[in-house]
Amino acid sequence: MAGILWALFGIVAGACIAFQAPINAQLGRGLGLPVAAAMISFVAGAIVLGIVTFAFSRVEGTVLDWRAPAPWLYVVGGCLGGFYVTASVLLTPRIGATALMAFAIAGQLCAGLFIDRFGLLGVAVRELSLGRLAGAVLLCVGVLMIRMF
Repeated sequence: MAGILWALFGIVAGACIAFQAPINAQLGRGLGLPVAAAMISFVAGAIVLGIVTFAFSRVEGTVLDWRAPAPWLYVVGGCLGGFYVTASVLLTPRIGATALMAFAIAGQLCAGLFIDRFGLLGVAVRELSLGRLAGAVLLCVGVLMIRMF
């Protein structure tokens, strides 16, 4: 039962990404500067996450050490998110939400295969199998079909 709930959570999270792109694109059009929409999205997200972090730390009795310096690699995660949100704001009006999501998923899958193959960032090494490669190729073909046809 827990596995089903986690899968549903993942599906809802993915749907949020699909809705986020056109919402941010519309905000960018309204503001007249698409990059400003990405900034507003991150500020709003930071506020919500700050509230959730405070609530969770109170419930779990965890004391956060805000003075501990974060390794540079953890900061990169925010930069990568900023790049994605900015790209989605710029691309959604030009190629549509479906094509954007298809390209994003293909990029995630290809990067995931690379990360798994070499065990990057503490992930267990997983060999490239014929099935994994075939799945990636089929997804990329699907991306091209979504964009071209």
